[in-house]
Parts: sequence; C-alpha cells; structure tokens
Amino acid sequence: MDEQTQAPAEPTQSQPQSQQPLVPHRGTLILVLGILGIVCCFICGIVAWVMASGDLKEMAAGRMDRSGEGITKAGMICGIVGVVLAIIAIVVNLIIMLLGGGLALTTA
Repeated sequence: MDEQTQAPAEPTQSQPQSQQPLVPHRGTLILVLGILGIVCCFICGIVAWVMASGDLKEMAAGRMDRSGEGITKAGMICGIVGVVLAIIAIVVNLIIMLLGGGLALTTA
C-alpha cells in the first residue's frame, strides 16, 4: 500500500483528543449592557465591565469560546465609558448644586 492513502494513526493538533466543550461566549449580552450603561443606567455599565473582565480571562485560559472576544471587549469599553460618564455627571451636578445654590439666592 502507498503511505499517502493511509489515514494518520494519531490525532493532529486540529483534532483534539478529549477536550471539554467550550463555554459559549456572552458577548452580545455584555455589549447590550454596555450600551445601556452609556444610554440610561450606569449600573448596567458596571455589570458589563465585570462580566467582560471575567469572560476575557476565561477566553484567555481557553475555557470559553473566543469567537466573541471582540464583541466582549466592545461591551467592556462601552461599560467603562458609561461608568466614567456617570461619574463625571455626578461630579458636575454636585458642583452645580454647591455653587449654583448660592447663586440662586443672590439673584432672587
């Protein structure tokens, strides 16, 4: 028999032996939460940030499907932006209340 027609006796790298199935990614959920964190509720941004951080660690370890890595990163970035914008808004509102409250009394 010709050696080229025989099937390989041992599995190659593209054929894992007995690997456990990968956990499906939650990239879409994280992205939606990140966008909601920007638009309406910064708590959703915090949740997206925490979930994405954990999922990216799982993907790096090889326990989670890496096909959603980009969308998970995008959701994490949206969550961070939402939290930062909320913090800026809170600080600005506090400054306006502190300074603006005194101005309203003097102009009335």
